[in-house]
Amino acid sequence: MSELTQFTVTEHTASYWCVTFNNPPLNLVNPETILELQKIVGRIEAAHDLIVVVFDSAHPDFFMARYDLTRAADTPTAPGPTGLPTWIDLTTRLEQTRVISIASVRGRARGVGSEFCLACDLRFASIEKAFFGQPEVGAGVIPGGGGIERLTALAGRARALEIVIGGEDFDAETAERYGWINRAVPDEALDDFVDRFARRIAAFDLHAIAETKRLLNRTTLPKSEHLLESQSSFLKATQRPELRVRGGRARQIAIEAGADFELRLGHYLGQV
Repeated sequence: MSELTQFTVTEHTASYWCVTFNNPPLNLVNPETILELQKIVGRIEAAHDLIVVVFDSAHPDFFMARYDLTRAADTPTAPGPTGLPTWIDLTTRLEQTRVISIASVRGRARGVGSEFCLACDLRFASIEKAFFGQPEVGAGVIPGGGGIERLTALAGRARALEIVIGGEDFDAETAERYGWINRAVPDEALDDFVDRFARRIAAFDLHAIAETKRLLNRTTLPKSEHLLESQSSFLKATQRPELRVRGGRARQIAIEAGADFELRLGHYLGQV
């Protein structure tokens, strides 16, 4: 996949791949990230022997930090193979492909980063170093990439409201308790745990895994029309004049806080 600039794909075996995100300095998700992820999903679908793919990050502090709102107007929306807009297309296909996808989270997974994790089949995270958040409301927008729909399915209505309306950061142990992730693992054990699990299922029967996932998907995936409505609300919110005012205040706070702003984004958005 030489055309990729933000991701490295390591093919451990024909049945087990690892995809590593690296977009310095903060691992922000931008329009190019979305287009590259769409290409990766296409490669996953075309790999007939592939059983499991692990997504991780090269940055110890940021899995996928958040969406770069300064690029919101450039968000790709061209229909993909499903006929859905780009982000909804790639996350829907990732859910529906027979391949098992695992997010191995070390660092911050906020906003669209959290939403990408939610679109993966399984989520494992570092107890000491993983943090999750849906900070959009605090920034003046709403989660538009599936966070509302998938969080509600996993955590329930009340906890989804707490997460989305509160806009705070959640540590991995709380995320596990809420159902946001499968398991919180000590940081020193995370890589070995995920690798062992991935290799275990990579050795299983491909048809049995694919059929199990297909049957589970029948009653657990969000409706396309709901995802479309949320994305439309997000894109409209980015054009509101009020967002520019909040953005200006946030930028001033960011200047004053320095590097700590992105590390504790949920805390600082409470001051905007």
